[in-house]
Amino acid sequence: MKTEIYLRPLTVEDATISSKWRNDPKIWVFTKFVSSGYITSEMERQWILDRINRENEKRFAICLKINNQYIGNIQLLNITTESAEFHLFIGERQFWGKGVGYCASILLLKYAFYNLDLNCIFLEVHADNLAAFSIYKKVGFKPITQSGNFIRMGIDAKSLKGITLTT
Repeated sequence: MKTEIYLRPLTVEDATISSKWRNDPKIWVFTKFVSSGYITSEMERQWILDRINRENEKRFAICLKINNQYIGNIQLLNITTESAEFHLFIGERQFWGKGVGYCASILLLKYAFYNLDLNCIFLEVHADNLAAFSIYKKVGFKPITQSGNFIRMGIDAKSLKGITLTT
């Protein structure tokens, strides 16, 4: 059975849940993010508050359609008139491997290309993060370069043509 999801804007109220994810080292194994210590709910709240209204960032919560449960984040950062940087993580580990990352990626890319009228999206993925790499390839991202453990990938608006998603 497919896990049906939707995206909604990230809010400061999400900090209570997302602060727990920030303190789960398994979520951050393959990222450049390294916490310098325990992240409290208030620290996370302030972090979200500082970012949700930035003009060059669009941050979304990934939620389950069945019960509105908040299970992860997906975002576009460093948005310009042409491009943006893509970030994704599923904080609720029981939803890893359930197609959530793929569905969320398609939804965000459609938003980026059709609503924001961007031409290309880039991301960096750890070379050992085979699950994420697989999602990104399935969506249409192509490897561009590799620097150390990280592979830079990109996708342009034409790559989404023909990909359908019913959520």
